[in-house]
Order: sequence, then C-alpha cells, then structure tokens
Amino acid sequence: MVQYSPPLLDSTFAALSDPTRRGILEYLGRTDASISDLAANFDI
Repeated sequence: MVQYSPPLLDSTFAALSDPTRRGILEYLGRTDASISDLAANFDI
C-alpha cells in the first residue's frame, strides 16, 4: 500500500479545491493544450 505524507496530501487537496485548477485538469484530460489555449479558455 502506498503511504502519502499529510503535508503532501494537504497541498494536493488544496490545489484541487480551486475550481479553475480542476477545470484545467479536466480540459487537459480531453485534449492537448498550450498555455495560450488554457489562458483563452480560462480566466487566467
């Protein structure tokens, strides 16, 4: 079984709590995108 340290889990879940970051991950799961593509599709 893989063991993760609490600080690593905390930072991972903190990053995933942001809706824009989750949207970017979902978008990149469907297609390749450049930084310019991401900026055009998200308010960043």
